[in-house]
Amino acid sequence: MLTTTGISWQDSTFVIMNNQKKASKPEEGDYYLTPEGYKCFTKQYHLKRGYCCESGCRHCPYGYDKKTNTYT
Repeated sequence: MLTTTGISWQDSTFVIMNNQKKASKPEEGDYYLTPEGYKCFTKQYHLKRGYCCESGCRHCPYGYDKKTNTYT
């Protein structure tokens, strides 16, 4: 079981691939704050991450459509 005790979302972004945890700090241009105050990850961040999370992200470069659960 993976835990994030002592680490906040603001400090690190976690990627779980092949049951391994990799933490990296977001860099300049990886996200911006929406008018509501939420972090919105950019295409740059998604490409660095290297896979689609299938969450219907606004800037998904992989062509995933959450409404149809398909890739275009």
